[in-house]
Amino acid sequence: MQNKLGKILFSTRLTAILFIVFAIAMATGTFLDAKMDTSPTPYTRNLIYNAWWFEAIMVLFVVNFIGNISRYRLLRKEKWATLLLHLAFILIIVGAGITRYYSFEGMMPIREGETSNAFLSQKTYITAYIDGDYMIDGVPQRLPIEEEVDFSGRMKNSFNLNTAYNNQPVSIELVEFIKGAEETIIPNENGENYLKIVEAGQGAPHNHFLKEGEVQSIHNVLFALNKPTDGAINLTKSENGITINSPFDGEYLQMATMSQGKLVKDSIQPFMLRSRYIIGDMQFVVPNPIIKGEIGVGKKSQLLKFDEDGVILDVTANGKTKRVGLIGGQGTNNPFKKITIDNLDINLKYGAKVYKLPFSVKLNDFIAQKYPGTQNSYQTFESKVTIFDKEEGDFDYHIYMNHVLDHKGYRFFQAGFDPDEKGTKLSVNHDFWGTWVTYIGYFLLYIGLMAIMFDKNSRFGDLKRLLEKVKAKKAELLTIFFLCFALSGIAQNDHDHTEDDGHDHQVTVPKTPSKAQIDSILKANVAPKSHAEEFAKLVLQDLDGRMMPIDTYASELLRKLSKYEAYEDMTANQLFLSIQESPMLWYNVPIIYIKPRKGDSIRSIIGLGKDQNYAKLLDFFGDDFNYKLDRQLEEAYETQVKTAIQKEFIEVNNRVNLLSNAIEGRSLKIFPVPNDDNNTWISPFEYKNEGYSEKIQDSTYGSFINAGFDWYLYSLNEAKKTGDFSQPEKLLKAFKTSQSKVGAEVMPSDSKINAEVLYNKYDVFKKLFVYYLLAGIILLALLIWQIFKINSKWLKNSITVFKVVIIVLFAIHTLGLIARWYISGHAPWSNGYESMIYVAWATMFFGLGFGRKSELTIAATSFVVSILLMVAHLSWMDPAIANLQPVLNSYWLKIHVAVIVASYGPFTLGFIIGLVSLFLMAFTNKNNKTKLDLSIKELTYINEMALTVGLIMLTIGNFLGGQWANESWGRYWGWDPKETWALISIMIYAFVIHMRLIPGLRGRWTFNLWSVISIGSIIFTYFGVNFYLSGLHSYQSGQDISLIYIGVSAILIAILGVFSYRKYIKFYKK
Repeated sequence: MQNKLGKILFSTRLTAILFIVFAIAMATGTFLDAKMDTSPTPYTRNLIYNAWWFEAIMVLFVVNFIGNISRYRLLRKEKWATLLLHLAFILIIVGAGITRYYSFEGMMPIREGETSNAFLSQKTYITAYIDGDYMIDGVPQRLPIEEEVDFSGRMKNSFNLNTAYNNQPVSIELVEFIKGAEETIIPNENGENYLKIVEAGQGAPHNHFLKEGEVQSIHNVLFALNKPTDGAINLTKSENGITINSPFDGEYLQMATMSQGKLVKDSIQPFMLRSRYIIGDMQFVVPNPIIKGEIGVGKKSQLLKFDEDGVILDVTANGKTKRVGLIGGQGTNNPFKKITIDNLDINLKYGAKVYKLPFSVKLNDFIAQKYPGTQNSYQTFESKVTIFDKEEGDFDYHIYMNHVLDHKGYRFFQAGFDPDEKGTKLSVNHDFWGTWVTYIGYFLLYIGLMAIMFDKNSRFGDLKRLLEKVKAKKAELLTIFFLCFALSGIAQNDHDHTEDDGHDHQVTVPKTPSKAQIDSILKANVAPKSHAEEFAKLVLQDLDGRMMPIDTYASELLRKLSKYEAYEDMTANQLFLSIQESPMLWYNVPIIYIKPRKGDSIRSIIGLGKDQNYAKLLDFFGDDFNYKLDRQLEEAYETQVKTAIQKEFIEVNNRVNLLSNAIEGRSLKIFPVPNDDNNTWISPFEYKNEGYSEKIQDSTYGSFINAGFDWYLYSLNEAKKTGDFSQPEKLLKAFKTSQSKVGAEVMPSDSKINAEVLYNKYDVFKKLFVYYLLAGIILLALLIWQIFKINSKWLKNSITVFKVVIIVLFAIHTLGLIARWYISGHAPWSNGYESMIYVAWATMFFGLGFGRKSELTIAATSFVVSILLMVAHLSWMDPAIANLQPVLNSYWLKIHVAVIVASYGPFTLGFIIGLVSLFLMAFTNKNNKTKLDLSIKELTYINEMALTVGLIMLTIGNFLGGQWANESWGRYWGWDPKETWALISIMIYAFVIHMRLIPGLRGRWTFNLWSVISIGSIIFTYFGVNFYLSGLHSYQSGQDISLIYIGVSAILIAILGVFSYRKYIKFYKK
């Protein structure tokens, strides 16, 4: 029996089952939270992540790994690398267990000047203190109870606690959990009459309950209900409703009709429900008439923020039961609520646990640094604190993102701050042993994974030897069936770039001329391309605070407006300059792109034909100059889950704002404001209309801003007549000089400006798509032709030439990434577009590496890279260089993201090699079996090597991400969908790699098919999490995923699998 159990627990079958079950469980958890604000939620924590069966899987992993150490004799010297991997995962799981059950964390809010030694737990508890008449040595005894809970509004919750105080049984049972709760009046015919008053005297709304016949003081103002009282605001119930008699004058606003009224003191007036009354500094609303009931916990209105939850508990002692409602939840620390049953006083609280530190923390100063010229875009924020420690002494410290305070086992992280920037929120973590055990596991994992690739006794070493044997046996060159894929056209980027400036778009222009008339005028007056390029080297500050040459802004503007790089032979720079010269004309230029079908509702509203894809700015305004899309936009913004049509309304509105801002001159932020703390740059329009003429004290510089650009436009117009552009060029130099002098702190260097202009000009990544595609297809065709022209010297030379061409393209690709890194100032894999071009680079890198073993690999990889670059330039990818978020401003970005995203390269390579192998199997016959058998073996070995490299990199990258998270906010694993799906991919590819050890799953067909199928997990990790799931990495959560593409892909792979399997059974399976 023991031997049988051991065979089961230590078997590779169990390993495979655990890989798949673990992956399915995690995937289920992420999908269950898909429509939530974040993930994981209490629902998925209860059902999956904290469930006993989920932890049992990890225990079985440990048992299985320990058993395999013995079964496969991994203690031998030649197996040291594999041994390290097994030990590493054992330690990682054990470390996770220590963290789960013995660590604690929470949040510490502190205001400037305050000192605190307490923080609130991240977990939620029901806490009870039971006091009675039991004494020891004359000292009353208290029974403290603290039970962790994790209630969810999406499941049936249960909680039942039984205890005893001095042999008196006490039980606490959950009756109801209320998601989004507040204290309110619960109707009850046996209750008292109450009036609910919601006041906002201190900025935030507070509920007060005025009982009939009583007087209550609300912020030093007396209120009385049905009890006439001198000096109080008397509310009296009458046959016609409620009347008010106030000793103070005031006013009110009826919410429904927005009509206003006066409150005259010492007079009886009808009281208006659901109206905002303002009396002195106090504001209050009475939402409902007098209700007969009792004060309790109820559901909060859906219109209000769900910041607190509620629980209804039945407390039983000595056979008597009392019901009590508690308000609280995660991160709350509300007062205890007391009930008395016989001789027992029971104090109850629902919320966070208060942890005490063995030292104190004082916040001396909180600093929030914004990006230049922005209001809400933060570059970094930090807390300057003093630690008061009686044992080790006091010291000062700076806490900021990725810079942690570690003291006595407690780690403090910069997590957030108060809206007024006068207080900080520090995340606190205490997990010394869990962290170190896990980190040791990480360290062994990194060593073991790297050793796998270089140790001659590892599977990777075996694959190298097997590959050499296959190459030695080959008498003929590789044979391949040429694959032909239908490619879709390239769509220009139209990613949102909102410029919500709040202006009303009102315009006054002459009668609309035709497009031909407008275009002829524009072409006749356009500035020469050479001068427009000089103008475009001026630096501009965009709304996100990024400093860029006008060349970049103009390119982004035109691309987002029209989806093209030029308009009627005008470059983006000429177009932007033309807008400044002739703004009125551009109201009538049809340049605002509207999508086919999805934009039909917009076309109908603005009076555009369904066959017209471009609209003029004037089309969006009626005869009364009202914006035609106002009502639809209001509905779209209020809708949480937006339809495709609503998204199109928002996108078109963003384009309208972009063009409107350019026409009005708002976007021309080329003048630095002197001595501005936030390094704000402004446009002439802002100087004239938004009060900067008073703020800027230097009258000479103010005049330069006010009239300088107008004078430039005048001189440019004269220069176009004479052909002498010396005067406008002098003015451009003057602008540049003022930028360098006044805005020196944020002004980019000339070399960086020129580099960005060149980067925009050559647009290498977009062009590389075509070149990679052509080179890959031609090389594939030549390799096929080589089958019939084996001894042709020119054919071999042609193949060599195109291999060199692909290498040159890869070198250009590399230089493009380096240039983007230099221009942006950060590693070029911090957003969707950058990571995609980096994945393409990594794929080509590994394709060239493995291409030394197989020329087919280089050709196939070049083709795949072209597809990746094509995807990078689809309409939902934004190629714009953006500012870095504070948490990404870390060396971990260069390490973690680089490694984990680069791992997608080998996996993509494995996918295409798997496809080619299946096609070769499908087209095998008696005549070509011998040649194709060697080719399939060779490709399968390369495929396994590629997947092994990818798995090594993905695993290292994922756990490096855990270290980054731990160093940034104190939690190395939190089941966020991105990290979870990366782990799912690790489980799936670990299963694929281990298939050779599992009876019934061995074989080249099975391996290659799974290498094709498994790419789905990588695609979902990259795209699905970002666009569909909820979590920290869900940048566009809520997007629809088209099941058509998934279904078609699955059908095509299934067809290929069936045909290839029939031939595999016939010719290859032994």
